[in-house]
Order: sequence, then C-alpha cells, then structure tokens
Amino acid sequence: MIFPSISVRAPLNPVSPLILKPPPKPSFFRPVRCSNHQQNPDTIGKSVKPSTHLINPSVVAIEVVNKKNNEKRRGDEEGRGGCFSQMGSQQMLGLCGFGYGLQGFRCFPWLALNFHMAHNLKLDPSMIQVVQNIGNLPMVAKPLFGILSDAFYIGGAHRVPYIFVGALLQILSWGALSLMPVAGQALASLMLCVLLSNLGASITEVAQDALVAEYGQKHRRTGLQTYAFMALAAGGILGNLFGGCFLQKMQPNTMFRAFASLLLFQVALCLIAKEDSLGLPQPADQNLVRKSIFEGVREQCSNLMITISEDSISHPLAWAVASIAMVPILSAPIFCYQTQCLSLDPSTIGMSRVVSQLMLLSATVLYNQFWKRVPMRKLIGTVQLLYASSLLLDLVLVRQINLSLGIPNEVFALCFSGFAETIAQFKLLPFSVLFASLCPSGCEGSLTSFLASAFCLSSILSGVLGAGLASLIGITNGDYSSLPVGILIQFLAALVPLWWIHLVPMVDPAAEKEKKKGMSKRSRRNRRIGRIALESFYVYRREREYEEQR
Repeated sequence: MIFPSISVRAPLNPVSPLILKPPPKPSFFRPVRCSNHQQNPDTIGKSVKPSTHLINPSVVAIEVVNKKNNEKRRGDEEGRGGCFSQMGSQQMLGLCGFGYGLQGFRCFPWLALNFHMAHNLKLDPSMIQVVQNIGNLPMVAKPLFGILSDAFYIGGAHRVPYIFVGALLQILSWGALSLMPVAGQALASLMLCVLLSNLGASITEVAQDALVAEYGQKHRRTGLQTYAFMALAAGGILGNLFGGCFLQKMQPNTMFRAFASLLLFQVALCLIAKEDSLGLPQPADQNLVRKSIFEGVREQCSNLMITISEDSISHPLAWAVASIAMVPILSAPIFCYQTQCLSLDPSTIGMSRVVSQLMLLSATVLYNQFWKRVPMRKLIGTVQLLYASSLLLDLVLVRQINLSLGIPNEVFALCFSGFAETIAQFKLLPFSVLFASLCPSGCEGSLTSFLASAFCLSSILSGVLGAGLASLIGITNGDYSSLPVGILIQFLAALVPLWWIHLVPMVDPAAEKEKKKGMSKRSRRNRRIGRIALESFYVYRREREYEEQR
C-alpha cells in the first residue's frame, strides 16, 4: 500500500443539495467519517465539505508500531519473571526464600521433641496430641499480628521488623530448651517454651505471608505463593532428613541449639534487609506513622470484616475450614504405634517425612505448571477424595496387610506413612493462591493472617477431636487394638465435605476478571483503528495483527 496516493483533502467541486445522487459505492479512495462526529443541522441544504479528514497514515503506522513495541517490551519484562529468583530482588529472595525454608525446617527440632515426649517422658499418645495442639494456640492469634503489621509501622517498615521479632522469640524458646537438662523434664516448663516458640513462629509466618502477597500485587507477579510452597517443602525435606539422622547420634537439646543458630542467621538477614528497596507502599506522611495503634487496629478490623464477608472469600474459606476441622486426626497414636509396636527407628520415621515432603514439592511443581488450569472445584474435589482414601493406608499398616503382600513395615512406612499428610498440606495451596488474588490492597497482612489462623484453628479442633476419639475408643500407651476403628471413622469423616463442594468456585474470579479486561482492551484497540483509517486499511491491519499473533 502506497500511503501518499490516498486523498486526504476535500474535493474541488462541492456537492449541490438540489441534485440527488445515489450514494457512492465503497471505494478505496473514499474518506470514512469518524463515528464520534455528528452532523450539524445548520449545514443541511448547503454545500458541505467533509468534516473529518483522515489522519496522516504515516503517523498512524508509527503509533501502531510504537504501541506494539511497548507491548512487546512489557511482555519481555513479564517473561523475565518466570521463577522466584528472577522475580524478586536479592533481599526478597533472602528474606522469603530462606524464611519459608526455615519455616519448613521447624520439623527438625519438633521431631526430637516428639521422641523426647514419647520415650523420655513416657506420655500417652492422647496427651502428646493435646500438648501439640495446645502449643499451637498462639497460631490462632495470627489475625491480631496481621492487623498490627498492616496498621503499625516500625521504623517506616511493617513487614521485616515483625519477622525480626518473631525470630528472636523462637531463639529464646529453643535456646531455653537446649539449656534444660534432658530437654526439660518438667512438663510445665516444656509447655511454656513450646508456646513461646509457636508465638514467634506465628508472627514470622504472618509477616512473610503478607510480604509475599503485597510484593506480588505491587509488581503484578502471580504465583509467588507456589514458590513459597516450594521453599517450605524443601525446608521440610532437609529438616526431616537431618532430623532422622542426627537423632540417632545426639541428644535433643543439641538439635534445639542447632536450630537456634539458624534462627540467628535469619535475624542477621532482617538487620541487613531494607524494606523500602523492595518497592512496597510506604506511609503517606508522618501522621500515618504516628497514628495510634488503637485507630489503626480498628480501621484494619473494619476492612477485614468487609473483605471476608464477600461470598467469593467466605464460601471457599468455610469449606476449607470445615473439611479440616471435622476429620479427627490420630497422628500421635499412629506415631506411637510405629515406634513402640513396630519398633521403627528415628531414621525411618525421618525418611518417611522426607518422602512426603518430596511428594509435596513435586505436587507443587505440577500444580504450577499444569493443575492450576484445572477448574478449582474439580481439583479440590479430587484432592479431597484422594485424601480420604489415603487415610486407609494406615489401616493397611496396622492390620499388617503389607506383610501378606511381601512389603516390609519399614518400606511401607517409608513410602506411604506421610502420604495423607502431604495431600492435606497440598489442599491448602489452591486456596492460598485464590485468596491472595482476591486480597485488596492494604489488607494483605490482615487477610493472610486470618486465613492462616482459621486453618490453624481448624487443625487444632481436628487434633482435639482425634485425642477425644482416641480416649473414647480406648487407645492407650501399649494398647492399640481399637486403632483400626478410629482410622475407619477418619475415612468416613473425610468424605462428608464432598456434599457441599459447590461452595468452592469453579474458576478463580481474579483470573476471570483479568481475562475479560484483556479482551476489552483488545476490542478497544480494534475500534480505535477502525475509526481513524480506511475500511480496507482497517481490514488489512487486523489481518496483519492476527498473522503476527499466530
């Protein structure tokens, strides 16, 4: 097409209004009137000139080329964010990558603590489960920590200082346990240290979750929760692997001291990192920084209540919490049965957790690559059904069915002991991605902490139900004859949430909204091209753009 051949001026001879002529046929050389210009009624019956002239085609072409270059540049910038190490800065990688890895590595000292309570303190399985769940009570206070981190800035930052405080509290708790003889013979002092440790862990987890959600929304990086899950699973792999090996060669207090040393490294990272370099929103003025805690907490509570009252958040949250809380967990009785009746050594228990964390890591990678395109309701329903079926694997071990199949207890426990726990952890990943995409700006810490608290509270209720069920059916230290009945009750309870699976959305509302937004932008671009160019030129450009997109 030769652009100078297009006539962009008015014809030399005006058209007389008294002579009626048929409208000309569409021609390549006929100017097109813009749709946003209306005809003036005063010009009727007078000689008229075209009120709209074609914009210089060369300018149109330059604008189209510039716009395409800008879109290509933006696409290249988004394409460079394929993995977590490329999406964030070095400080973001150090804070959240190491932070989530250390969070998963908490199984390292907890494995030693569980063996200490079972073998040194000689506690009943139901009492061990009560201690574990009471120790998780500080996790229920996560909404308070999230509201504080959203509303109250410390030194101009509201994420990194809270990670620092939480790491310090964990150092105090595990350090105190390491200094006690035989990891603390008194149950009361041990319980106090466990509560302090989980208090620090809850503060750190709230700040890390809010930091990931806020950073992802600020820089429009989706899928950060998936990479955080990968770091969490990697930390769990290393924690269980080293925990099972070190527990055979050293005392529990030495393992507590080693974990406290890793927490010191996290404290050092918090001192080095600068939150303003991450590009996060800063306080608008000094008055916001000096705002009282009460006013900030009240404002954030109001925003949180408005956010969670939306159906897109409340319905899937209610299903997720109910699906966890109504299943009585018998983790402590099964753990004691494996160590006391089957005489499984700590290395086997640790390696079984390593296998489960490897499965969790693999499932997370598969979700990020393929399964996130599956409708959410279909995915969650399948995962819940698989979780209920995996609970029956403990029945195979208790009834020794694996021996009749020629599979030793060590091999079966190594491969399938933590399968149900892996599926239960993976089930939370789609919900975390969904809620992070729906989280409004300025409410990241409040919402993520509320969700974590709700999940933790449901886990505590599940553990308390499991402890009550173990006492009700007569599971005690040395008597596990009624354990198969408890496993069957678990299986039936896990099937009940499938009756109200309709509360889980089919698709991610945020992704659907973004898809519609992209379609509307493309439609507006096509309409603009159609208004300013000739009809044949418009068709030519549309075909060219379609060919280039292919």
